[in-house]
Amino acid sequence: MEFPPNQGLDQEEVNEQVAEALEDNEVVLFMKGTELMPQCGYSRKALGLIDQHRDEFETVDVLESLDEFRVALEDHSGWETIPQTFVDGEFVGGSDVLEELEERGELAETLNAE
Repeated sequence: MEFPPNQGLDQEEVNEQVAEALEDNEVVLFMKGTELMPQCGYSRKALGLIDQHRDEFETVDVLESLDEFRVALEDHSGWETIPQTFVDGEFVGGSDVLEELEERGELAETLNAE
């Protein structure tokens, strides 16, 4: 089945992309927008918090296939909301959880930052 350009990926492609991102990267942030152009405040906040502690992490822009990413991510995390942060393939949380970890001084450790 062919899709017109910019109609996003189908569910199977998104599932694969999520699985690969989790497998290939120690820290992954699924976010709305890109590292240079976050498209929502929560994504921007999560990005900023991770960026304080890690030089290397992967970001995945979910906007082109938002519904499919929600489904795929929910399979891994049990959550539908974006952004979502994973470390070593394990779901950590959204921007609120990252903020709580930062306030408790536990975010660097959670992100395996040296």
